[in-house]
Amino acid sequence: MPAPIPSSPPALPLRHLGAGWLLVVLAGLAWDASPGDLWVMQRIGDPQGFAGRADWWLSAVLHDGLRQVLLIAYAGLWLWALWPQRRPGALPRRERLALPLLVLASLIAVNLVKAGSRTSCPWDLQVFGGTAAHLSHWRWGLSDGGPGRCFPSGHAASAFAFLPLVLPRWRPPAGAERARGTGTRWFVAVIALGLLTGAVQTLRGAHYPSHTLWTFVLCAALSLLLWEGLRRWWARP
Repeated sequence: MPAPIPSSPPALPLRHLGAGWLLVVLAGLAWDASPGDLWVMQRIGDPQGFAGRADWWLSAVLHDGLRQVLLIAYAGLWLWALWPQRRPGALPRRERLALPLLVLASLIAVNLVKAGSRTSCPWDLQVFGGTAAHLSHWRWGLSDGGPGRCFPSGHAASAFAFLPLVLPRWRPPAGAERARGTGTRWFVAVIALGLLTGAVQTLRGAHYPSHTLWTFVLCAALSLLLWEGLRRWWARP
């Protein structure tokens, strides 16, 4: 008698995802309570500024060029969402259309937070030849003497905004069974890309390491909350 074909695992429990997110938040708060941000930037820059700010690979290729690639990827995501899918296992149209909208929601949210932030970039600090004092990005409403609008990281958000691609496999709608492997591969790819984009901006002096971490926290929370809302909406009779 042939062995039964194993079914796909159930949706990854929301409490597991929430616990992982909370661990990242606690790690971020612990890092913010330390002098880690400034210590890292002082290892990279000096009173004359940051050599990486004008580095061709960092600025032209891994910042401007990679941003264009991610913009093309976002356009491709819309094309994939709108194109008729007939192959077995393809996501339903409602889920495909939801994904680029959730990506856009994260990008908008990060930019709105940046617009209201009075935290200046590391290259604007007095210790690196600028005018700003080093203040915690949690001190909302308090100016550090610089231009501000540097928290969280917009470049890292261009990668972390793609976290919703994970959710149709990790948290499929009720009644749908899907292998988690594809979602896990997307998660690893998005995290790797987010860390790369964040590291590029840190090396250029544009963002502290914590800015990358909090960008992930914001994008992950918003993506998961909006996806869970859609799952409940789709489950209604």
